[in-house]
Amino acid sequence: MKNKLFNMIKNPNKFLYSLASRGYLDFLSDKTYLKIFYSARMDRKLDLDNPITFNEKIQWLKLYDRKPEYPKLVDKYLVRNYVKDTIGEEYLIPLLGVWNSFDEIDFSELPNQFVLKTTHDSGGVVICTDKSKFNFEDAKQLINTSLNRNYFYRFREWVYKDVTPRIIAEKFMVKNDGNGLDDYKFFCFNGEVKAMFVATERSTNVKFDFFDPDFNRLPLKQHYPNSNKNLKKPKNLNDMLEIAKILSKDMPHVRVDLYNDNGKIYFGEMTFYHFSGARKFEPEKYDEIFGSWIDLSSIKHY
Repeated sequence: MKNKLFNMIKNPNKFLYSLASRGYLDFLSDKTYLKIFYSARMDRKLDLDNPITFNEKIQWLKLYDRKPEYPKLVDKYLVRNYVKDTIGEEYLIPLLGVWNSFDEIDFSELPNQFVLKTTHDSGGVVICTDKSKFNFEDAKQLINTSLNRNYFYRFREWVYKDVTPRIIAEKFMVKNDGNGLDDYKFFCFNGEVKAMFVATERSTNVKFDFFDPDFNRLPLKQHYPNSNKNLKKPKNLNDMLEIAKILSKDMPHVRVDLYNDNGKIYFGEMTFYHFSGARKFEPEKYDEIFGSWIDLSSIKHY
């Protein structure tokens, strides 16, 4: 408690952001809010006039790269149309249903295992591995809390502001060994993959391991620790790289997430603001390296 109080005195924006995260500063302009948010999370001033680092440029993109099609790409239901039209329906995890409210769901029509997701935010996910043991009340509370939340206001990620809150159910996907699918996340810049990381141990202690496009390990950490595993280069890595390239065409930056099920590739999601542009890189030089890959010069302000 003392350390938290000291940090707030040292950086008053931490106190302001604590108020903002509770919805008390929703009235602030996006630019003012992001300056408070960035300072509180990164312990440094946000430079929007001459952004250099990846995290700074992410804030800039929130404000100025507002292509009308982006909200459809973060909507977990509507993005399926983009994926189908761009790379093919075979890359989509099977859809089991879509609803406007939790009470509309007829669980008797769902299989024993499934995943519920809210379409308009991050974190509104419920996994059912056995319907006979499924806690429907807890699931309802989590989903309804998510449906009633406008995710935009927490980090001012404008792409989420007007996404229609809905619920989708997808097939629960696991490998033959019962573990979750391998999760590969590609940092794309105008259709070119520059780096990636593999997320493992998602249900226990999350680990991130960073690689270049040739799957050479990068000596990099961000928020989560590296794993101790000797992760092997996927045999179909080139296919995943090509898919990420196609999906991210003409976008200054987006992270394309793909799952790999023993060689079968599935689309995960598209993330325009990795960690909302507010997580430090270790070592810090990678913040500038990743930032150098975002070209702001050709972006039309919307």
